[in-house]
Amino acid sequence: MSENVVHLHKPTDPPTPDAAPTVLTVVPDAPPARPVPLWVRSGRAVKTAATHETTRATVRAVARHGLYTFNGGRIVARRTWDGRTGARYERMIRAAEAAGNLEAAEEWEERLQRFRAARHHRRMDLLHSPVEAAKGVAVGAGMSIGVLVALGVVMALNAGHVGDVITPLSATVDFIALLIRIVQVVWGPALTIGPFLALLALWSVGRKQHAAPAWALPANVRSGEGEPITPSIVVKALRDLGVPALARAIKEMGDAGASMLGPIRIAGCGVEVDVTLPSGVSTNEVQNKRRKLAENLTRHEHEVFITIPTAARTVRLWVADSGALDEPIGPSPLVTDESLTADYAKGRAPWGQDLRGDAAALSLYQRHLLITGLSNQGKTAALRALALWLALDRAVEFRIADLKGAGDWAMYDGLATVLIQGPTDDHVIEATEMLEGGVSEMERRLTAPPGTVFPPLILLVDEAQVAFMCPVKDEDSRPYGGSKATSRYFMAARKIHNQGRAVNVLLWQGTQDPTDQNLPKLVREGAHTRASLALGTESQARMALGDKAVDGGAAPNLLRPGLDKGTVVVASDGIAIPAGQASLTVRTHYIDTDTATEIAERAKRLRDGVTTLHVIERGKERDPLADIAAVLGTASRVLTADVLKRLSALDEDAYGRWTPGDLKRVLEDAGAEPYKSDGRMVVARDRVARALAHRDGSGSASADG
Repeated sequence: MSENVVHLHKPTDPPTPDAAPTVLTVVPDAPPARPVPLWVRSGRAVKTAATHETTRATVRAVARHGLYTFNGGRIVARRTWDGRTGARYERMIRAAEAAGNLEAAEEWEERLQRFRAARHHRRMDLLHSPVEAAKGVAVGAGMSIGVLVALGVVMALNAGHVGDVITPLSATVDFIALLIRIVQVVWGPALTIGPFLALLALWSVGRKQHAAPAWALPANVRSGEGEPITPSIVVKALRDLGVPALARAIKEMGDAGASMLGPIRIAGCGVEVDVTLPSGVSTNEVQNKRRKLAENLTRHEHEVFITIPTAARTVRLWVADSGALDEPIGPSPLVTDESLTADYAKGRAPWGQDLRGDAAALSLYQRHLLITGLSNQGKTAALRALALWLALDRAVEFRIADLKGAGDWAMYDGLATVLIQGPTDDHVIEATEMLEGGVSEMERRLTAPPGTVFPPLILLVDEAQVAFMCPVKDEDSRPYGGSKATSRYFMAARKIHNQGRAVNVLLWQGTQDPTDQNLPKLVREGAHTRASLALGTESQARMALGDKAVDGGAAPNLLRPGLDKGTVVVASDGIAIPAGQASLTVRTHYIDTDTATEIAERAKRLRDGVTTLHVIERGKERDPLADIAAVLGTASRVLTADVLKRLSALDEDAYGRWTPGDLKRVLEDAGAEPYKSDGRMVVARDRVARALAHRDGSGSASADG
């Protein structure tokens, strides 16, 4: 029994009358620790040594260099066998047959026959070579002896000594004896060192070919970062893809599996190659293995794109240089070229670069536009870049509803005739009425005389999912949001999609995270140009781009959220897409808000001044002359047709059906009648201002009287 230990706890301060008494605590001794058995300590030591990084590195080094030598011997043996037999030709024949190229198979068969004929000729020559060699040796020896004897005779005559006749012969014999002695001395060490030199040669061959498992290779070789794409690497990547029919076909082809490949071409920041698949392998089997193929090519998944060209049983692989897609592209031409202008009908918006590094330009002529993606992936910036370019065409009118209201479109104040900014239900109501005003303008244009040319009208709704999800109903119980025939926003969008492009009334929409609820099927399929940034699932990719584009290789769901900001997958006939592909991946130029404001100011200088309406007033009694003065803005004079458009945007109910005659009547009654300038009817701002001031002054005088 161990003794108990008594602890006496004493207060540090002097005791007080009310202080607690001193406490005595009896604590028994702790039991002694049990010793760890020797076998346990030994096991732990062995485990630590076995798992130590130095041990692992040593094991990898031993395995690596041993396999270098072994596999180097296999490589040399195969090369020797190929050089001595027709095995190489037979593999090429099988490869050509597997690829369905009968002409190449026949050509290789002819080469094989020529090789066999030449080999037979060499073997027949070997039957006669011993006799011919003996005759040659005898003749050569006799001639050599004769020459040596003649040389000895000359030496004897010159020196006067008969013994000099055999001097050349004896010197030759001594030289041969010296060579024999040298061989006798060197032969033993050579026999000892020779095998080691042979093993070293085999090791060198295996090392150059990296003939060892990936786990045993050095870290810089295992990573493969920056490894160039060669035919053998592509063939190995396809062989190890996990498609049994493809692996069997390549195995039968042997080293000739590269016959499946077209030329490897440099394409922008990567390379491109067409792969003709063997019979029995479908293109979608390769498409569905994109990640594994990328890893087999020592690339990340986002650095490999698989598309389907026009040729049958062919996939087109684009493989980026390692890390190239993480590098930013250059600035937009809108930023670098201040003299740049736009042409709605014939021009193309400089949007960015494709994966090949070529400029990607998009035609916006008579094409409805839909761009979607997850939040904070650059959707608004990509959409705004197109709108900024088009704003440099002074004939284009914009009516914009930004249902996020974060100021991303604030630079269009003074550039767009309507600018709605905000996420509330009231803003959705205004955006809906903006679209309905566009429908009325479209219907007016459709009923105009044939041959009438209409300036483009862009109805742009950013964050359109807010409108589709709005639960508010009007006084007739018709919902503003939703996807039914009673939905006002949905029906306005559908009407514009159906007939708007014919009269240059176009709808552009940007939306997040597409679903059937926030982006109805009929609306998304009405867009001629469909683009998508990073998405979460393949089903969302199909909603954004359509089944044809996704089946053809489009995969915005494989873009990396946050890392591939601004990268869009586009399905449109307005952009140059390689033949056989259904989509194009574009890395868009990023234009920040400050720079966008500068570009918008350039666009404003191209115009005479635009009055921007921020709120659509509903149910208010209108003052036509005051409204005309308001829509004229700061321009000295405005075309009557533009005044009518601005009035219609101000209040569709009041002015949507106005004709030039109605405008002329109001102005003539006020004494500010329109007049011709350069052959076109215009309204003068000064005349309207004087008429308005005279009317207000007359009203005040009458009231005072």
